[in-house]
Amino acid sequence: MLSIKGIVPRLRAGGWGLAAFALAALVFVPLAVVLSSLFTVNDEVWNHLVETTLSRVLFNTLFLTVGVGFGTAFLGVSLAWLTAACDFPGRKVFDWALMLPMAIPAYVTAFVAIGLLDFTGPVRTILREWLGPEYGFPEIRSRGGVILVMTLTLYPYVYLLARNAFLTQGRRALEVAQSLGESRWSGFFRVTLPMARPWIIGGVTLVLMETLADFGTVSIFNYDTFATAIYKAWFGLFSISAASQLASLLVLFVFVFLVMEQYATYRTRYTRAERSGASGDRVALSPLTKWLAFTFSLLILSAAFLLPLAQLLFWSWHVLLSDLDSRYFDLLGHSLFLGSLAAIITVGAVLILVYANRLYNTFPVRVMVRISTLGYALPGSVLAVGIFIPLAWFDEQLIAFFDVDLFLQGTLLAMFCAYLVRFLAVAHHPIQSAIQRISSNIDESAKNLGCNGWAMLRKIHLPIMRGGLMTALVLVFVDVMKEMPITLMTRPFGWDTLSIRIFEMTSEGEWERAALPAVALVLAGLIPVILLTRERVI
Repeated sequence: MLSIKGIVPRLRAGGWGLAAFALAALVFVPLAVVLSSLFTVNDEVWNHLVETTLSRVLFNTLFLTVGVGFGTAFLGVSLAWLTAACDFPGRKVFDWALMLPMAIPAYVTAFVAIGLLDFTGPVRTILREWLGPEYGFPEIRSRGGVILVMTLTLYPYVYLLARNAFLTQGRRALEVAQSLGESRWSGFFRVTLPMARPWIIGGVTLVLMETLADFGTVSIFNYDTFATAIYKAWFGLFSISAASQLASLLVLFVFVFLVMEQYATYRTRYTRAERSGASGDRVALSPLTKWLAFTFSLLILSAAFLLPLAQLLFWSWHVLLSDLDSRYFDLLGHSLFLGSLAAIITVGAVLILVYANRLYNTFPVRVMVRISTLGYALPGSVLAVGIFIPLAWFDEQLIAFFDVDLFLQGTLLAMFCAYLVRFLAVAHHPIQSAIQRISSNIDESAKNLGCNGWAMLRKIHLPIMRGGLMTALVLVFVDVMKEMPITLMTRPFGWDTLSIRIFEMTSEGEWERAALPAVALVLAGLIPVILLTRERVI
């Protein structure tokens, strides 16, 4: 049995291990606080939720995750196979353009879709004039509507990973299957698709995490899920205990998905084949199939990116002169400040984690690093609850001890703690990949020259890791700019951002006035997508 005395010496050297332990504790505390609410006695508000809304919330959340999961798997895998292994008109453009919907937050696509396809929107108004008032048109404010919007926004997660799998293995595996007598279709479903399963499952898991965490999209559609129920319990019913108990159930959902992902990929091993995406090595499609592939790709790209962006620019132009005032400079300033400082703090914390793991690659340190990167699996509303409760308790202790009004909740500290816990994983991958490319021989040479610890990091590692650090900064910056539930539930008074402005305008049905801040967010979201298309993300 490993004792505390056996762990502490391993964590002590230089303080790097202790810093990793502190960061892991920061992630673990809100999770433990939320889960501990499962063992508390339900109050009257919670009983009211159980009697009136819990069953509907469970049903809606289950339907949404299943629908979005299947929808993104279908779009992501089919588009990835077409662009990675087939040859059709426009393939080189679609290869990178199909990633552009990642730049538009799901809640932005949601209010654009409602503005266009609602009963009073231009599309249905024109159709009524052409076809008469008796024609039938699917209602966009429905379960199918929210599933469609989130599928169009989130399919790039599956597309990116499945495309990589097909580029490295898919085409070669299909050729082997065909040489053994399989047809193209049977070879794809029996050989190529199963070999790409870990990548596809990984992409779908990310989609499910984002779906469970989403607050803005479902609130715009008035579609109650756990995320909206947590917000209403906290700010509508003023019950932090009920919000915490709802959040604990959502954490259990997340845990089930993570266990399912681990089980689906348990003990699977795949070797990397040579890259097989050259034009002469692609599947030859018939003339009709080529144009069907082109039409399908163009339809998805138009619905997910081109049409929403065009509508946002149209609305923004109409309200630019009347709506653009000094408030927007404050909103933009707040968004840039929060995104920039959160990115710097998060990247600095991740740098501590990966450097501690490099210097002292022991089991306790590896566990601390693993725990520290679990925050991305927690929805923003859950983190907000988990951060608020311990800060409120700490506030009470400060007030009782010092007899002054010292408040930590509702401050920027709470926001940055939640941002740090949520986005540590986002910055971890590029920085960890960058430091792994530094040979251990460089470390040995530096030590022989008397360069150790912080001096080695500052003089040698940081310059080499510059590309990974910049990538991590950009990704965290953009994610914080788009983050809605954490900002909405933990911001201090007067600290509104572009995402909060969008939420306020869409809550009132002011689609045109929500377009102006949405365009700013889309432009910010294009930064990491451009990095991805140039294959610069490390």
